[in-house]
Amino acid sequence: MNGYVNGQCADSDFAGLAFDVYSRNCPSRSTLEHVTGRWGTLTLGALREGRFRFNELRRRVDGVSEKMLSQTLHALERDGLVSREAQPVNPPRVDYELTPLGRQVAERLHGLILLVEGHMSEVLSAREEYDTDRTPLDTDRTPL
Repeated sequence: MNGYVNGQCADSDFAGLAFDVYSRNCPSRSTLEHVTGRWGTLTLGALREGRFRFNELRRRVDGVSEKMLSQTLHALERDGLVSREAQPVNPPRVDYELTPLGRQVAERLHGLILLVEGHMSEVLSAREEYDTDRTPLDTDRTPL
């Protein structure tokens, strides 16, 4: 049996286990990867603004390839965060929008996006300081 009941795995391999994103085999980890990957975050953030056709979304998420956007949308749709609606018109029209769960996730991501954007001057200063303080010998350092 596959599935989850009340936040616990019903799959025979994981029966009775609670969801734990820190666990290698927990399916919540792959969902988190879909949401927090570069294109997942930007796609959910853009869809927070409303319903988009594929090419509109591709223009909004500057730099994403058609292939990556398609893969991202499929993963987010499979996770129940994005809905896809094909219109029976000629030429074909497909619209994407957030599901209620997707909207909740996108709202939280939006807060993170605002936090990052609001502190970019600090980030850029930290980068400059870091780069200035490093000598060529520092590049050979082993991690702690």
